[in-house]
Parts: sequence; structure tokens; C-alpha cells
Amino acid sequence: MRILVTGHKGYIGTVMVPMLLGAGHEVIGLDSELFRECIFSPGIHEVPALRVDVRDVERRHLDGFDAVIHLAALSNDPLGDLDPEITYQINHAASVRLARLAKEAGVSRFLYSSSCSSYGKAGDDLVDETADLHPITPYAISKVRVEEDVTKLADGAFSPTFLRNATAYGVSPRLRFDLVLNNLVAWAFARGRVHIKSDGTPWRPIVHIEDISRAFLAVLAAPREAIHNQALNVGQTEENYRIRDLAEIVQDVVPGSRIEYAIDGGPDPRCYRVDFRKIHRVLPDFKPQWSARRGAEELHAAYRRTGLVLEDCEGPRFKRIDHLKDLLAAGRLDATLRWRAA
Repeated sequence: MRILVTGHKGYIGTVMVPMLLGAGHEVIGLDSELFRECIFSPGIHEVPALRVDVRDVERRHLDGFDAVIHLAALSNDPLGDLDPEITYQINHAASVRLARLAKEAGVSRFLYSSSCSSYGKAGDDLVDETADLHPITPYAISKVRVEEDVTKLADGAFSPTFLRNATAYGVSPRLRFDLVLNNLVAWAFARGRVHIKSDGTPWRPIVHIEDISRAFLAVLAAPREAIHNQALNVGQTEENYRIRDLAEIVQDVVPGSRIEYAIDGGPDPRCYRVDFRKIHRVLPDFKPQWSARRGAEELHAAYRRTGLVLEDCEGPRFKRIDHLKDLLAAGRLDATLRWRAA
């Protein structure tokens, strides 16, 4: 297929693009490159690309594609809270407009990167794709709104699929430390402390970014009737963990580390255990290859190779919200998070 990948220079995109190419697809990227300076390692695979803000996409940008993989977003809860109105403009309104333009341009498949955070306050019970959605942050609310609006565009020629990813982890050329397993291993390596910022009780399903990419590849290869206008939780049911359980895995993996709870850490209202049986039933070719322990080992090895220090973990280089705040303070972005002219 000829595929447009939005956010191809981001945390997931820089891992997904080489996998798409390896599967024989032709890939064109689209990215505003807000995080172009957040480089953890060399080796970003360059493909033909449009440097365009997703809010500024035009119909002509979508001509000639078989599929759109839409990853671009302000991608996590703290970033979404920075300015909720801009979050809704980028993550919701621009995403729905992109889908509408793709449909007008004759794109047959639209793969949307959604989130299990849409389940919000789900508690201890397993929830599947039929469960009520209870998003509690602008980021999660925007994901739910896109699903609600884009599903209405589905017809015989336009087929959307909504991939609700578990919390991502894993090494990427554009690494993020504002993700739970990435952050826990970073603190353990840099300071010898597995630093838990909540009380450790919330449930989180987690999934490696390579396995997220495998899910998108499986959707592209699936018969249309199997994935048409469907929501799919992306992950493995056995990969649901309480935060404290992840901390224990990290303590085992990183020699000499110990678990430490933040003084002001309280219960996190975001708590959800997710059932992933549907994706394995619908997409039998989807074969995840990662577990939390193996992921912690991969992250630890990468941090050793690069000589990671704590400032990397908590500073603007790999913490997306701090990076945007720095760009705003320096006047490089305007208040709408668009680049200013040089």
C-alpha cells in the first residue's frame, strides 16, 4: 500500500516506519517536527515527507494514498493539560478533519491511534471494547471524541479502525521519559531509585511500541470486513500491572536499585485493566513479542549505552511538556504551538 503516516518523526512513528517499509509498503510522512531536537539515538529512517501541521492539512496532501495511519497528537495527559483548548483543536478537530479529507480524496483505510486511557476510571474489573468510556483528561476526551465522530464517516468506500493502545514503552530514536516503564527504569539507572509518583495502586496495561506497530501492520493486512469501523484494544491481557508491580520488575532488572514513593504521591484516578482478547481473535496474525520484564531489560541496556543522567529523565530533552514549554519561552513557538518564522 501507499501509506501516509502522520507523526512519523515521533516516539512511535520512528519505530513504525521502518517496520512498514520492511513489510513492503510505500511510506510518506507528515509531521510538524515539534520534537525534532528530542533525539535519543541516531538512525531515524528518512522517508519522503511533508512538514505540515496536522491542522493545516489540505485535500491535495491526501491524494493517491491507500491508507492513512494517524499518529500525530499532543501525546499524553500532562501535555494535553498544558492548554486543553489547543489539545482539542489538534487532537480532536484536526483529526476529524483529516479523516474527512482522506475520505474525500478516496483513501480507503484510516487507522487511528487511540488509547486505552479512554476507559479512565474503570477500576479493578477487566474492560473490553464494549465497555463504557470514562475519559477524565483532555487527552483521553479528545481520543473518545475522534472515535465518535470518525465512525460516522464510515461507508462502503471509507473504512476507519480505532486502535486503542495500552500505555506505550520501549526504546525509540525519539525516546520519551513521560511514560511509566521508561521513566521507572530511567530513575532506577540514573539514581538507583525506582521512583513511584503515585501510591502505586493504579492498574495500567502496557505495550511495547514495536508491538503497537505490529498491530497496525496486522490491520493493514486484514480483510476489510474484519476491521471495518472497529475499535481494537492493542496489547495483551497478561500485561496489565499495578504500578507497584512494574516497580518490582524494574528493581529486579536494575542492579542496586530500590523502590521509593514520592512524598506527595497519592492515588491516581486513572485506573484501568483492559481485556485484549478481541484483537487476537480478529487479527490472528498479530503476535506481540514483548513483556514488561523484557522491555525493562531493553531500556536498561539502552540507558547504559548512552550514559543516561537524571536531567535527561526529567528535563526538556525527553519530557515532551518541558520541551514545548522551553520552545514557548524562547519564542520559537507561538501560543497556538505553531513554529514562528525564523
